[in-house]
Amino acid sequence: MLQSFALAALLGASSALAAAAKCGVGNKCPKDTPCCSQYGECGIGAYCLGGCDPLTSFSLDSCVPAPTCKDKTLKFGSLDNVKNIAEYLGDSDKADWVVSGEPVLNGGNTLLTMPKGSVGTVMSSTTYMWYGNVKARLKTSRGSGVVTAFILFSDVKDEIDFEWIGTDLGTTQTNFYFQGITNYQNSANTSVTDSFNNFHDYELRWTPDKIEWWIDGKLGRTKERKDTWNATSQNWGFPQTPSRVQLSLWPGGLETNPQGTIDWAGGKINWDAEDIKKVGFFYAEVESVTIECYDGSNGIGTNKGKSYYYKDLRGTNDTVVDGDKDHIIASLQATGLDMTKGKKDDTNTDKDKDKDKDTEDKQTIPGGSTGSPGKDHSDENNSTDTSSGDNSSSSGGNNNSNCADGDFCQGTSTDSTTDSTKGGSAKSSASALAIIIAGFALYWL
Repeated sequence: MLQSFALAALLGASSALAAAAKCGVGNKCPKDTPCCSQYGECGIGAYCLGGCDPLTSFSLDSCVPAPTCKDKTLKFGSLDNVKNIAEYLGDSDKADWVVSGEPVLNGGNTLLTMPKGSVGTVMSSTTYMWYGNVKARLKTSRGSGVVTAFILFSDVKDEIDFEWIGTDLGTTQTNFYFQGITNYQNSANTSVTDSFNNFHDYELRWTPDKIEWWIDGKLGRTKERKDTWNATSQNWGFPQTPSRVQLSLWPGGLETNPQGTIDWAGGKINWDAEDIKKVGFFYAEVESVTIECYDGSNGIGTNKGKSYYYKDLRGTNDTVVDGDKDHIIASLQATGLDMTKGKKDDTNTDKDKDKDKDTEDKQTIPGGSTGSPGKDHSDENNSTDTSSGDNSSSSGGNNNSNCADGDFCQGTSTDSTTDSTKGGSAKSSASALAIIIAGFALYWL
């Protein structure tokens, strides 16, 4: 299985190794490579699937709609339900996870591995959660610069985290972000018993009104939405958009990472550490993940349709549509603007081969260099209290006209280019990163 994942990765790696056009606030992707990855790079194919940021892509519909939530209990004794990012085309019925890097089976569980010189492994759910509960039973990795993470991460960079630093196995870090915006009051720690040698159950319970972090059936932390109101920007700094479940092992202490990331991760990574010498890689071990979808009402937190997509550039919960748009592309030449591009006919021949010639030099597999699937903490040591005015976003306030009484909506605005897109992503320090291409992690084979 290790070799098959490696082969699939290398087949798609060539396009990702070339320079890609950059995208971000005020610099959207061009129409020919319309999809902006979490790394701020433009491409087609897998760039347009999970992690595609609709706010900085060519248009909202450049990104392929995201599969809606499904209740699942997932065991990790097999990799049959896992697809490599270079092979996945958006069919969530054929895979529960899409992976970058190298998962390895071990005694009925799965190891997320990080060989010497690599950027680790990220497993992302193929379906999205729009509120709900998710529980993971796992052991973390260990060592300076080694980071294990279990997070919820949305395409507009809303994020809810469990994270573990390999030099502090008695501490679990919890955090959350709204549209990737740093707020130094959002982080808090809770204790745990030796996260490397012991399995623990880590659970996120997320509703429109609060987030709870649970460990081994005990409540470790609660954050209520009502405490995240930003009077300056007139918005809630609270995660609220459909998110993927992500399990990852990544090198926060990589020498090429920002110094703030290295310091937060416990220092530079030691590629000659005990685990590297004994088994050839750092590793975290996953036993199971359970996903329970939220029972929403009137369009907020529902999962009645086939897919989620955005109708407005504010990227808040009241701009999410739970609808029936397709979420499967025909090939890695396709985008949300042309989902059938590269489609094969009955003889397995590309029906529009001539039209695809112009895509041969375009990026199809998103990649990156730090290894972080979410916020990389590069500004961790530049701490100033930004809670009074740096939660950013819509100037539309809390107009709940589109919601039922009692439902939380971020608010509506008649201006679809409000400050949520101007301020939110700008303050995220470009560190809400994309899924790593496995080719970068596998040159060592």
